[in-house]
Amino acid sequence: MLPKKIPERKCLGCNEMKPKKELIRVIKTPEGQILIDKTGRQNGRGAYICNSIECYQAARKNKGLERSLKVPIPEEIYDSLLKEF
Repeated sequence: MLPKKIPERKCLGCNEMKPKKELIRVIKTPEGQILIDKTGRQNGRGAYICNSIECYQAARKNKGLERSLKVPIPEEIYDSLLKEF
């Protein structure tokens, strides 16, 4: 039998491919809300960041979340992301 494929996603901070379960998912819902998806199963366009403060700072500096989700990110989302670390 072949081993089960592990889904990988690219971190917006370090640009490395990592297993999806190791990353934090930020989504833009169809209604236009920006949320942190702890389950990884909510509907919407997702963007991923490693669970490290360095990747968070790099993604914020290069506006990776804003480019990926195609909307401006409110400060509350950045603050709640910072609390995740």
